[in-house]
Amino acid sequence: MIMRAIRTPSRRTFLGLAIGLGSSLWSRASRAQNASDAKQPIAIQLTLDHPIDAAVSSFVMAGVGGSFSAEGLAVTTNIAGGSQDAIARVSSGLSDFALVDINMLIRARDRHGAPPVKAIFVLFNHAPYAIIARRSRGIRALADIEGKNLGVAEGDLSIRLWPAVARHNGIKPASVKQSSISAAVREPMLSAGQVDAVTGFSYLSPINLRDRGVPADDLAVLRFAEYGCEAYGAALIVNPKLATANAEVVKGFVRAVITGTHLAIKEPARAVTEVVSRMDAGSRELESERLRAIIGDNILTAEVKQHGIGGIDAKRFERSIDQIAEDFKFQKRPTASDVFDDAFLPPADARVVN
Repeated sequence: MIMRAIRTPSRRTFLGLAIGLGSSLWSRASRAQNASDAKQPIAIQLTLDHPIDAAVSSFVMAGVGGSFSAEGLAVTTNIAGGSQDAIARVSSGLSDFALVDINMLIRARDRHGAPPVKAIFVLFNHAPYAIIARRSRGIRALADIEGKNLGVAEGDLSIRLWPAVARHNGIKPASVKQSSISAAVREPMLSAGQVDAVTGFSYLSPINLRDRGVPADDLAVLRFAEYGCEAYGAALIVNPKLATANAEVVKGFVRAVITGTHLAIKEPARAVTEVVSRMDAGSRELESERLRAIIGDNILTAEVKQHGIGGIDAKRFERSIDQIAEDFKFQKRPTASDVFDDAFLPPADARVVN
């Protein structure tokens, strides 16, 4: 009995030590594993709806500036054949995020059975839609376009808002002759005088035309935003499953893009260097000019300076949908909340960009 009385506590003590030691080892190993897992960045697929140029400086700078890695993200970029293709990749789960034209997303959401893909961050507060004309052809203001020959490239997005802009400015669309042309010959045809004006993006065609030798003072860049167009432009969309399953990853990605935008604005020369190094035969001079135009016309607008980057004004967004409806017959008109979700944006004071 004495031996048992002595031995039993000893056995219990031994078992307690063994269990305690095992628990301690397991806890230590678990913490080590968790620490190791925490160091592993989350792989993210980002789709751009066009080849890299100055328009995607925010994403390039978020990468080289360390913003993505600071959020624990390893971002790989792929290029789609336009916004429609980019939206399809995000809808199917092939990509986590994509930069697309938000007005294309509005139309895409109207299709029967369309996945509930939403924009979560607006990069271009003003869409870059424009008519680019030759002053030497008698076009200096939008009203001068009447009776002229307007070249419209296949797949051009600007022409979709032209009916609304024309109506807003008292211009009859029928008074303007439209010639369908290939995007590859848009600038050459205007440069050669085969058309009087073309539709396009304000940061693309004018700069490409000057590169072709057209004098800057012979170009009239008629930006739709200055003629009553309410449309927002390039925006970031997210895969719905990722948005639901891991909101913190989505918020981190958005924060990184905002930081990248700050860097591109603060250090444009560096941004251009990084962009050009990722282009095939990119021109530093052209991309510098392009970035200046984008920052001034599309990103740092009065609305952004007042309310911060990334968000929307719901009333303005509703008006922009109404303008789209002038050229697009909705089966069921979407609302702003159907297309844009601000739940992943940081507070307004964290989105101020100067």
